[in-house]
Amino acid sequence: MKIAVSGKGGVGKTTLVAALSKLFVDEGRKVIAIDADTDTNLASALGIRDADKITPLVELKDLIKERTGATSDEYGKFFKMNPTVNDLPEKYSISNNGLKLMTLGTIKRGGSGCACPEGVMLKALLNHLILQRDEVVIVDMEAGIEHLGRASIRAVTALIVVVEPGKRSIHTAFQIKKLAGDLGIKTVYAVGNKVMNDTHEEFLKNELDDIPLLGTISYNSKLIESDLKGEAAFSNNEQLLSEVKDVITKLKECVK
Repeated sequence: MKIAVSGKGGVGKTTLVAALSKLFVDEGRKVIAIDADTDTNLASALGIRDADKITPLVELKDLIKERTGATSDEYGKFFKMNPTVNDLPEKYSISNNGLKLMTLGTIKRGGSGCACPEGVMLKALLNHLILQRDEVVIVDMEAGIEHLGRASIRAVTALIVVVEPGKRSIHTAFQIKKLAGDLGIKTVYAVGNKVMNDTHEEFLKNELDDIPLLGTISYNSKLIESDLKGEAAFSNNEQLLSEVKDVITKLKECVK
């Protein structure tokens, strides 16, 4: 199963990716969790120590130059469009409690989808992970899917958009769905987060219209506590794990 998780900033994408990763590992599955978001917070959400010391691959200029022949600092220089990346998951992943984490980062400037050496390498690596690996791959992305190539997009089992009760979050969800549709992804689903009551849940169901809702995650003060303690987002949080387990069950029913 290959899952991409997107949504506007601050809705809880990383929390969902961490919980999904934990639960798939608990099922006995091999899992690679991919942090392709600008904020690169997935390591801390998984409870990995010294997460702030992890350097995203996109910032490893020597590696990028070795594989592509250039970096974006070398304006106008030719570079390889198909760099070798199949060895990178073993060399640049961190193993933690039965899963692997790769912190890719993203391009921190306008036009992040451009054909620069960093972007080309990220896309090649994501294509490799989605198309050629047999693990469960879960990608924590920004509110966009620019770094997925067309081949890997078609291989994604599901694109999950995390939404919270609010018009702006819903608007972003439909923007992502349109982009996904333009690129060929038909399996777009939503997961509601920070849901405090039945009114919030009904709002999401009504506003999401033709985006199937896999489930909801309740507003959860334990997430703040785990963040303060530097623990995994799911640490001592059976409510979160139970709700995300229901999401996995519904997802499996939808994609089988």
